[in-house]
Amino acid sequence: MNIRIVLLSAALVFTSPLLARDNTDVLVMKNGDRMTCQVKGLESGVLYVSFDYIDGTASVQWSKVARLESNQLFIVKTEDGSVYTGKLNTPETLGGQPVMIQIVEAPEKKVVLKSPQVVGISETSEKFWQRFNGQLNFGVIYSKGNQSTQYNFGSQTEYLRERWSAQATYNSTLSASSGVGASTRNLLDLSGSHLLPWNNYFYSGLGSFLQSSTQGITLQTTIGGGVGRYLKNTNQSKISVLTGLAWQGTNYRPSIVPVGNQNLAAAVISTDVSLFRFNKTNLSITATLFPALSQPGRVRFNTNMTYYVKLIGNLSWNVSFYGNWDNRPPANFSGSDYGSSSGLTWTFGLK
Repeated sequence: MNIRIVLLSAALVFTSPLLARDNTDVLVMKNGDRMTCQVKGLESGVLYVSFDYIDGTASVQWSKVARLESNQLFIVKTEDGSVYTGKLNTPETLGGQPVMIQIVEAPEKKVVLKSPQVVGISETSEKFWQRFNGQLNFGVIYSKGNQSTQYNFGSQTEYLRERWSAQATYNSTLSASSGVGASTRNLLDLSGSHLLPWNNYFYSGLGSFLQSSTQGITLQTTIGGGVGRYLKNTNQSKISVLTGLAWQGTNYRPSIVPVGNQNLAAAVISTDVSLFRFNKTNLSITATLFPALSQPGRVRFNTNMTYYVKLIGNLSWNVSFYGNWDNRPPANFSGSDYGSSSGLTWTFGLK
């Protein structure tokens, strides 16, 4: 399974440069600079564009944009959770007035929004491969003194449509030292969400598959879903919460006292926090609590935190922390597995 994920991620990376279109969009900055480019999208307060005469993708501060014109089809998301699909242009406004973005969904249907209300722009197409965004993470630490090696690998791929999205995230860590058995952790998270008719509300389904040698878990399968809401969705931050139900089945490694397979019905309380600073740093935090319903008093908790620092182009440096906790693990098994890592992140797709 790991090899398939790596191959899929590599295929997406090498395919994305071949899916370019003509640079015919117009971008005008508030200082008067006018450029012909290709608009890639808007995320975290950053407008991503490409030029015929510049290698790679350039990052533009969204608050500094005065005009934007494109005949390409885009998915546009706003601060209040509304979603539109159409072409973009900027109508004339009087000096000192807020910049307006006009979305032309059809010749007879136009929507005009204030620029600060727009928090996401994603290029869309009927072509399947043009709807993907994602990133790859990798880091290695080696110490000669105790002959210790630690590596971490991660990938994230997101598939975007107008009112729904699907995401797959894979993380793997290995730590080995001379005279000590290797410690491994592998986690595959799958999720999908769909916006509800009410602004900023959505429903989501999730599935995760965890292996942790520290906790003696050979495979922990989690399947669930629930309803969530975006508490904040701006060009500086995004915060959402979700509540629902889940089932967890856990297989433990053989031990002196057989444990076998444990099944657990639980509630789900999850939060996702992202904080942005223009083209410099990005903090991402996810935390999920599983209070057991079938075993009252038992609680499981998972979290992942990553801090990104932009280096150059699509390359960033990341520092991350992960953790899993179980307040009532089987006898002689650890109730926690946590650690930190750092390395490089390469993004593809939108960025």
